[in-house]
Amino acid sequence: QVQLVESGGGLVHPGASLTLSCATAGRTGSMHRMGWFRQVHGKEREFVATITWDGGSTRYADSVKGRFTISRDNASNRFNLEMDSLKPEDTALYYCAAKSRPNGGSSSPDAYDYWGQGTQVTVSS
Repeated sequence: QVQLVESGGGLVHPGASLTLSCATAGRTGSMHRMGWFRQVHGKEREFVATITWDGGSTRYADSVKGRFTISRDNASNRFNLEMDSLKPEDTALYYCAAKSRPNGGSSSPDAYDYWGQGTQVTVSS
């Protein structure tokens, strides 16, 4: 089992920055990839960014490319999502997720095995 806990969400103005953090615990040695997803009430969960567990490779959704940065903090075993130039359309509940299998898609929520409880990000003036 792997436990994931997100933190860092909040209410910010458009153009502001916010960093989300995902703390990991449990049998993380068998994990292959970490992903961040977001969901607006009534809509499907949307891919945001993903990184291999060793931090070596990243990929982003087109909607956040150039504004968001996913990274791994080796010292604390956390995965961070730095979000810059936030827009109202970034408002959502953000989840981190862990994927154990190296094969399969990295942007589909169905490919991930473990999920955190989510942290709310609201961008509003």
